Amino acid sequence: MPHPLMSRRNVILAAVAIGGGGVWYAKRLPFEGQQITPIEAHARAKAGEITLVDIRSPREWAATGVGEGAWAIDLRDDGFIAKLENLVDHDRAAPVALICASGVRSNRTSQRLLDAGFTNIIDVPEGMLGSTAGPGWLARDLPTESVQR
Repeated sequence: MPHPLMSRRNVILAAVAIGGGGVWYAKRLPFEGQQITPIEAHARAKAGEITLVDIRSPREWAATGVGEGAWAIDLRDDGFIAKLENLVDHDRAAPVALICASGVRSNRTSQRLLDAGFTNIIDVPEGMLGSTAGPGWLARDLPTESVQR
């Protein structure tokens, strides 16, 4: 039986990574930290309990907006970690929730941030568009806003 991380999809992701995707795409690691639903992420962001970060691309933000209360930082941005650190006043223990389209990038980036020394990273595995974890932010009719931040 093949190793569970050696699926055809993960091999393709690794091949794309080697071809120039950078450190954030290097390999898919399972994230075993805290996960919350979009409903919880929205409520906690509005209450100031977490910093919610939409890590998708500007093209994706333009197509759907970002979740209300979320900060838009493209994970491919060379200054991604520096921008994230600025959002949390350089407190790597501050609670940060990550959301992407369908949970793949947030899963991978959550683990990478833990590996980089952040200690309170939360994944929103449903993403904006939904996944096997659930219907997602948009299907749950949660509010969105255009990127202005």
